[in-house]
This record gives sequence, structure tokens and C-alpha cells, in this order.
Amino acid sequence: MNWTGVMPAITTCFDREYKVDHDFVAKHCRWLVERGCTGIVALGSLGEGATLEYPEKLAVVETCVRAAGGKVPVIAAISSLRTAEAVELAKAAAGKGCEALMILPPYVYPGDWREMKSHVVAVLRATKLPCMLYNNPVAYGTDFLPEQIAELAKEYDNLSAVKESSTDVRRVTAIRALLGERLAIFVGVDDAIVEGIQAGAVGWVAGLANALPEESVELFRFAAEGEFDKAFAIYKWFLPLLRMDTVPKFVQLIKLVQQEAGMGNARVRPPRLELDGQELDEAKSAIRRALETRPHCHAGQKAIR
Repeated sequence: MNWTGVMPAITTCFDREYKVDHDFVAKHCRWLVERGCTGIVALGSLGEGATLEYPEKLAVVETCVRAAGGKVPVIAAISSLRTAEAVELAKAAAGKGCEALMILPPYVYPGDWREMKSHVVAVLRATKLPCMLYNNPVAYGTDFLPEQIAELAKEYDNLSAVKESSTDVRRVTAIRALLGERLAIFVGVDDAIVEGIQAGAVGWVAGLANALPEESVELFRFAAEGEFDKAFAIYKWFLPLLRMDTVPKFVQLIKLVQQEAGMGNARVRPPRLELDGQELDEAKSAIRRALETRPHCHAGQKAIR
């Protein structure tokens, strides 16, 4: 498992009846891989994993694995209110061909370290797959501190990476100070990617890459190679969209960007609702301004409808 590069947290496309559109999910996966993405992260928050029934989760994983065709790894996000179900899902995802797992804390209940460690360890032990720990205290109320991450890394060899979404880029340097290169650190908030790479991150679990993979890959490449003038030129253009990844309605907004770019639709499952009124008008205006001034790296890109 090569933990590096741009790995989209793929959205889950729904048809008009709000069933998973597996044909589009497969096309979307192939399209992302063709444009330089190095992995596919399925069933995450952006993938509306919390709204998917257990069989739907397995079906989405199976679709992604088949579409990726071994060209890039598929990483299944493991999230559940119940530790037992998280363990079951981890084993099932491994059986469907996933090459790695991303472990989320349980929704709703932000327990103490003893409880959260027990949950994470249960998933780590469930399979031999390499795992990424997802730290997002803003969304989940659970904050895996650098010292706690180091504790897990020293005790479990298959903890291989961390998705750091605290929005504090100092966390990247804090983890590296404790562990060196032991864990691959991924940035998990789109509007901190350049700063994260400067601090030592080696990957990006990306949101806007769902709609704009070539721009995302090029931004990451320039930053990783130290060509910061080129990176910041793209970053300046991209930031109004990247910031959509860090607000409560990020799912609606990113799916709207996909729709406006001709790469999906804006349907979301309740309790989320599509944007409307002034909120929709303002979002569309920002998206259209960005699309009208896209950098040249999108040349030759084909949309799928």
C-alpha cells in the first residue's frame, strides 16, 4: 500500500429515486484514476456513509474495487455507532477486495481516550489490512492527540497513516516530531493542503477532487515538489471552492460543484437537502466564477453525465 498522493473521498451518486447509482459510481472511479488520483476512499462522510444501509455500503465498496481494477487501492471508511458493527464492516470490506481501511471514531458519542482507543484497536485487530486513523475533532467531537496517535502506532504495526482534519497544521509537525516517518500523514481539509505539505504531509484525502481531479493532482504535485509559486497560483484560484469542504453543508456544496462541472448531480439523502434560494444562488455564482477561470491543466478533460 503506497500512502501518498491525492485520494478523493468519493461521493456516492444517487439516482432520481435516491438509490445508489452504481453505474455512475464506477464511471466516476475510473475517471478519477485516469486523471492521476492514487486511491479511492469510499463510504466516508462525503460519501454519505451514515445514510447508507449496511448492504449498500458493501455494494458501494464492491463497485469501487471493480472499477479501480487494481490500478489504485480502494480504502473503505469504517464508521459505526457500534464497535461490533465496525469490526464486521472491516472484515466484510477486506473480503470485498479493499486494500486498506480508514477508521473513524463512533458518531454521536465522543468518549474518552480509553473508550476511543478500544474502538480503534478492535478495528485494527479485525483484519491485517493497513489502516488510516481519521482525526476530525471538528465534526466528531473526538480529538486523537499526537501522543495518542503515537501510542497506537507503536502498538499496532498495521496503523500506517493518519488523516489529519483538525484544521491545525501544527498537528502534522507534532506527529512527525513523535514518530518521524512511521506514519504517512494525509491532510483531510481541502483548504490546508499546501500548508500541510509544507509541514510534512505526504497525501491528501480530497473533497473537491471529485469534481476537479486534474487541478487537485497538479496542486498537490507542485506543492510536493517544492514549486510553490506554481502551487500558489492554482491555490489562489482554487481556494473559494476548497473552502466549501470545511463547512457543515460540504456534501451539498461538493456535489453541486460536480453537477456544475458536468460530473454528477446534486442529489443528497435526507436529512440533508439540496441547497435552495439565496444559498444556492451564491454557491452557483462562486462555482461558475471558478469554472470560467480554470487553469490550463484541465485541457482535454471529458465530463461524464
